[in-house]
Amino acid sequence: MKLVRRRFLQLAAGAAALPVIPRIASAQAYPSRPITVIVPYAAGGPADALARILTERMRATLGQSIIIENIAGASGTIGVGRAVRSPPNGYTLSLGHVGSHVVNGAIFPLPFDLLKDLEPVALLPSNSLLITARKAFPASDLKELVAWLKANPNKASAGTSGAGGGSTSTASISRIRPAPASSSCLIAAPGRQ
Repeated sequence: MKLVRRRFLQLAAGAAALPVIPRIASAQAYPSRPITVIVPYAAGGPADALARILTERMRATLGQSIIIENIAGASGTIGVGRAVRSPPNGYTLSLGHVGSHVVNGAIFPLPFDLLKDLEPVALLPSNSLLITARKAFPASDLKELVAWLKANPNKASAGTSGAGGGSTSTASISRIRPAPASSSCLIAAPGRQ
C-alpha cells in the first residue's frame, strides 16, 4: 500500500514527538497540590462522615493532601455554588446527594446550572429513607400507617432535614402524588441545618 506523502509526514512528526510526551505528562502530573472536597453540609453529619472516609483513601492512593471544607446552608446550595465558582481544574470536588445536586435545582432558582456547571464523577453509596414513629403509635407497618392517615387526615407530620433535602422531596412526592389506593396526606415539618 502506497502512503500519501502528507500522511507519511504526519506519522513521522508524531513518531518524532513521542519521546517528548512522557516529560510533558510528568510535568503535569495530577495531583501536584492539595485537593479540596466541598461538603455542602455541617461537619459531623452523614455526608461529612462519608467524605472523611473517602478522602482518607484518596489521600493514600494519590499521595496528596485532601482538604474537606464544610460549607453548609440553603440545603447545600451555598457549598455547591462555591464548587461551581472554583476553577475547573480538578482540584475542587463537590460531595453531595440528590437534595443538593438535583432537587434544589428543580425547586429553587439557583445562580448556577447544575446540569451545565457540574460533571458527575462517581456514584457513592446510596441510603434508604425510613418512616419512624414513637413506640405507642397505632400503626406498626406501612399498610396500617396508610389506613391511620386516611382515618386521621392532616393529623400527622413528617420531620425532614430542611427544604430541598432528600427527605423533603420524598415527603412532597407522597403528598403530591399519593399511591392510587391512598388519599393520605403528611404535613412536612422541616428541621434546621
